[in-house]
Amino acid sequence: MEITDKHNFAATPEAVWAVLMDPTAIEACLRGCRELRPIGENRYHADISIGVGAVSGMFSALVTLSDQSPPNSYRISVHATGKPGFAHGTADVHLKRVESGTEVEVNASAEVGGLIARVGQRLIEGVARMMIAGFFSCLAARIPSTT
Repeated sequence: MEITDKHNFAATPEAVWAVLMDPTAIEACLRGCRELRPIGENRYHADISIGVGAVSGMFSALVTLSDQSPPNSYRISVHATGKPGFAHGTADVHLKRVESGTEVEVNASAEVGGLIARVGQRLIEGVARMMIAGFFSCLAARIPSTT
């Protein structure tokens, strides 16, 4: 599954970057996140509850941030497993200064398997897009306008 998405913020790339790198903001804005704790430099453990169609459950995830070029871009990798299956994905996140503030472009790819994929295959992309939109909407409320 491939997803490309864009979000605009009325703030500088530096302000947007600061919130994107804040584990407290990430935990608060990631729907279903029960815990996000550091386990090393740019590495986090997350417990996330996700539901797709009639299948839901807890996933234990390793989240890694890499290829950081503040405040322009980074890569996030997630490897999650749980009773409902697994999800592995990466996203390249690019911040670009625009007249209205900052545009954030996300280019993501993911692979999902197990029961969650078999039962909810047609719904997975829609759920992923909804989670991304909700995440960035929540982040927008946490970023002070700086343009």
